[in-house]
Amino acid sequence: MSKNSLWIMISGPYTTNAPTAEQRHHNLIRLNMAAYAVYKKGHIPILGVNMALPMVEAVGEDHFDELMMPMSYALAKRCDAVLRLEGWSFGADAEVEAIRKQGGKIFKSLDEVPEV
Repeated sequence: MSKNSLWIMISGPYTTNAPTAEQRHHNLIRLNMAAYAVYKKGHIPILGVNMALPMVEAVGEDHFDELMMPMSYALAKRCDAVLRLEGWSFGADAEVEAIRKQGGKIFKSLDEVPEV
């Protein structure tokens, strides 16, 4: 990675409108595919869901709300930018707002993410 690499949060729907495990899995794949594309452009992709899900799996699904958004917000505060994927999501919008408030860059498509 270059010294010009950005930490870019990948934000988009995970649980929103995804009541089944299969739908959430599809959303997770979509988020990680975007993360890989950001990585290929020379940046560090950050996904709150990837940080929180292993802990949720370890301690139980009843801890999802306790872990998911607090972990995502904490990561957002460390990021330089966010790539906001399409699709309504309260959590993703909150991540974008956290990054906007600290002066971070907001990308609305992969094409807007510069190559390093």
